[in-house]
Amino acid sequence: MDSDYEAVWRPGAGWPAYGMQLPVQAQSTLFAEGWEPAAGPADLVAVARAADRYGFAYIACCEHLAIPRRLAEVMSTVWYDPVATLAHLAAVTERVRLLSHVAVAGLKHPLVTAKQYATLDRLSGGRLILGVGAGHVPEEFDVLGADFERRGAVLDETLDALKVALGPEEFPKFAGERFAFEGLGQAPRPVQTPRPPLWVGGSSPAAVRRAAVRGDGWLPQGDRRSELPAQIGKLRRLRAAAGVEVPVVIGAIAEPLYVGEPGWEVGRRTLSGAPERIAESLREYRAMGVDQIQVRFRSRGCDELRDQMAAFGTDVAPLLNG
Repeated sequence: MDSDYEAVWRPGAGWPAYGMQLPVQAQSTLFAEGWEPAAGPADLVAVARAADRYGFAYIACCEHLAIPRRLAEVMSTVWYDPVATLAHLAAVTERVRLLSHVAVAGLKHPLVTAKQYATLDRLSGGRLILGVGAGHVPEEFDVLGADFERRGAVLDETLDALKVALGPEEFPKFAGERFAFEGLGQAPRPVQTPRPPLWVGGSSPAAVRRAAVRGDGWLPQGDRRSELPAQIGKLRRLRAAAGVEVPVVIGAIAEPLYVGEPGWEVGRRTLSGAPERIAESLREYRAMGVDQIQVRFRSRGCDELRDQMAAFGTDVAPLLNG
């Protein structure tokens, strides 16, 4: 990766590194706040600018193509396109990195994905982190004629192809079981060299192996704190067994946070209180070997969310190193 990426993400060196999934762009009832359905692009811009200001390492946008009726009540149908959303926010920010968490890369030919995300890296001045996952909604694959049952194998080959297609060569060459290309040029090339980082999402055995063998980073999904040490140990053993010597960036999704005393019901799993209390709790992640934490805040509106981001960046983050 390029030197700027290494300065931020070299395991252990950049801690605390903290990022967040954007509100509004995904409105599953499992995590969206009550104010988000009435929010829109102006709120996304405000949150992105706050992330830029208060030291957040990345802002993230996830991907779903179309939600079937059987899942729409829980998942909602509101899922912004990550390329369009992150490109829009690249234009109103300066420093914060832009993460797809996660793009369902197996739904597209690798050259399509490479074209979209290389352009995003160029437009943003080299701030892309391409996070990918296998996907979990069969209907999204069926409507495109993609093989849901073989999506893991397709994603593995897609990752191999993306490493070539997003690399320094204007005319990349790749030959796999499903995809093959050569003699076809793509420009603009990414700003980052030798290519933008590829982070792998998911916590299944297949996803952990994929991150270990093919990823520059791992984005766990749904692991509780008590489960992370074993998962991290497994990932590192698999990586060593595969002979991959480059360190992998280990991520974690923290519990919901509220800096200060909320004065309203934020849920029993929410970590709230004084900055030192929150920092002391989050320092446990570093002891496990986590390199970056994805934080999320309880809020009743965009202004409160930005206030929480400011409080975290100003009062909690400086305490994370102890």
